[in-house]
Amino acid sequence: MKRNLFDEIPEELSEELFAVLAESEGVKIERIVSDGHASTEGFWYDQEQNEWILLIAGSATLSIEKETGIEQVELTLGDHLLIPAHQRHRVKSTSQTEKTIWLAVFFS
Repeated sequence: MKRNLFDEIPEELSEELFAVLAESEGVKIERIVSDGHASTEGFWYDQEQNEWILLIAGSATLSIEKETGIEQVELTLGDHLLIPAHQRHRVKSTSQTEKTIWLAVFFS
C-alpha cells in the first residue's frame, strides 16, 4: 500500500508523534514528528538497539554523552547520524518555527 511520509501530521502537536512505518525481527522503521519538543529535563535515552536517524524536515540539536563529556550535535535537513546501542542521548531542542520530521531505523 502506497503511503506518504508527510501525510497524517496534525497541525497542533502537544507531544511528539511516533508512527511505526515497518518492522520485522530485529528492525523497526519509525517516523517521528517534533514541533518544538525536547526531552524532559534530566531524561536520557539508553536504548537496547542501534538507532540511525535522518532529518527530513526542520532542525534539531541532540546531546550525546561521551567519555569526554556531553557533545552537542546540530542536525539540519538531510543530516543523518548513527547512535550505537546504549549511547546515552537526549533531544536538546527541535525547530520552533516548523515541524521537525525524523526517520529512525532501530536495529540490532
